[in-house]
Amino acid sequence: MKPVIALVGRPNVGKSTLFNRLTKSRDAIVADFAGLTRDRHYGNGKQGKYEYIVIDPGGFEPDAASGIYREMAKQTPLAVAEADVVIFVVDARAGVSAQDHDISNYLRRLGKPCLLVANKAEGMLEGVQLSEFYELGLGEVYGISAAHGQGIRSLVELAFGLLHLPEPDEDEESFDKSTIKLAVAGRPNAGKSTLINTWLGEERLVAFDLPGTTRDAISVPFERNGQKFELIDTAGLRRKGKVFEAIEKFSVVKTLQAIESANVVLLLLDATQGVTDQDAHIAGYILESGRAVVVAVNKWDAIDDYQKQLLERSIETRLAFLKFASLHFISAKKRQGLGPVWTSIVQAHKAAMCKMSTPVLTRLLLEAVQFQSPKRAGMFRPKLRYAHQGGMNPPVIVIHGNSLEHVTEAYKRFLEGRFRKEFDLVGTPLRIEMKTSHNPFVDGESH
Repeated sequence: MKPVIALVGRPNVGKSTLFNRLTKSRDAIVADFAGLTRDRHYGNGKQGKYEYIVIDPGGFEPDAASGIYREMAKQTPLAVAEADVVIFVVDARAGVSAQDHDISNYLRRLGKPCLLVANKAEGMLEGVQLSEFYELGLGEVYGISAAHGQGIRSLVELAFGLLHLPEPDEDEESFDKSTIKLAVAGRPNAGKSTLINTWLGEERLVAFDLPGTTRDAISVPFERNGQKFELIDTAGLRRKGKVFEAIEKFSVVKTLQAIESANVVLLLLDATQGVTDQDAHIAGYILESGRAVVVAVNKWDAIDDYQKQLLERSIETRLAFLKFASLHFISAKKRQGLGPVWTSIVQAHKAAMCKMSTPVLTRLLLEAVQFQSPKRAGMFRPKLRYAHQGGMNPPVIVIHGNSLEHVTEAYKRFLEGRFRKEFDLVGTPLRIEMKTSHNPFVDGESH
């Protein structure tokens, strides 16, 4: 088991910067705003032989009485409960605050292994400036600089020293290829976090009735019926015109990155809002990146029959390019209709990873041409000779022949329909590439 390190401290002391250092990633959003990280954020780190998991919860707000800060304050105890060792981060430049005292009292009561770390201590002489932090009663104070990477290695070694870890096994199983990476994407407030919490049966993600609550993409391992999943809750994409803060800009990038790194994307629509331009944009992006997709309409129980009809019609017209995806109507809150969604996700993943044999593809191609040959273009008639698979996730079929540049889009769609039917490709885009053989005598090079 990998040891788990939790980072706690007041907002804006540099926990996310330290998180990025420890995980050697840029997963946590860093900007000079207090209270930017709102959820527990997980990352993997490695030092020497040892691997570890880092949790970066939202800023600790012991006096958070209202709204989002209260939800953030709930996340920190949850993160601390999951951790083997706690790193309490304070700001060396700001000095000790009343909040630091509250947090240290809380940590002392827990009795977990704890390291007191003074961040932003670059250029400070050891000891003198940091001596005020001894009053927190958590023992030795370690000065580091997360932004400049000073003292990070020795900090991890100290954390491992507290845990007395055994030697790691060399033959640890590598990453399982059978794990399906599932990204849940959609507009802010469509119910993505609520859906994942319902699946997991615990309040893992902050679900709060305020658009844009989830700002980072968060990955959660999960197993269902023996099938391993990795859930990626993406930060909600919002309309470009509404993006005023710098923070939201990051989130859009995050969502797009999460879609890129996933195998299957669950596109969540909000039944009360209908299909907006933004939903169509996300759908377009999923299609471009070639990811397998399942469409689910959340809050289905919140609308009447007339609205349901209108919504079904607008999905048909506005998301016509996602015809290959299976469509589900669900309610995350009331746990309605969630079973079939899983079936579709596994099916979409299977279709995206489908292996197609060259003889079968070629036979299908020739049968399709016999049934309906491609249209003539002036003096050219396209000749389709054979086909083979050119890639997976999404499946690519490469067709070879002569004058293929004249094959119409309509004919490509006809072929696509044939291939889909044969290989049962539900939920995944299919790419068809045409390769025309080159005639060596065209340029008068014959002697």
